[in-house]
This record gives sequence, structure tokens and C-alpha cells, in this order.
Amino acid sequence: MSIARVWIEEGCISCGLSEGNCPEVFKVSHPNGANVIEGVDYTGLDEKIKDAANACPVQVIMYDET
Repeated sequence: MSIARVWIEEGCISCGLSEGNCPEVFKVSHPNGANVIEGVDYTGLDEKIKDAANACPVQVIMYDET
């Protein structure tokens, strides 16, 4: 399975773990929280995205797999 879509639900606390774990996909902008960078090809980034989602202290990083 590979990741097809990534998004961040409401409630991000801008801790920086998403960008720290996967800067290719996530960008933190204070005070707005993390954002998913548009147009990124997720190929080869599955583990990094999953690590970022698992490390999120408020569990707002979501993804769909195909």
C-alpha cells in the first residue's frame, strides 16, 4: 500500500514534529500550525509520513492509503 492523500485536521499545536519528521511534506507556520505542502509526490515517503503521524502529540495528521 502507498499513501495517496495526506491532510491535517483542526487542532495542530505547531510543535514542529511533522516538519521535523518529514519536511518534504509538512511545513509549520506559526501560529497557523502545520500544513501539507501542495503538489508533493508521496512516492518513497510513506514511512516518513507515518512516522510524523505517529509522533503527532495531538494525532491530527491523517493519510489515506491505496
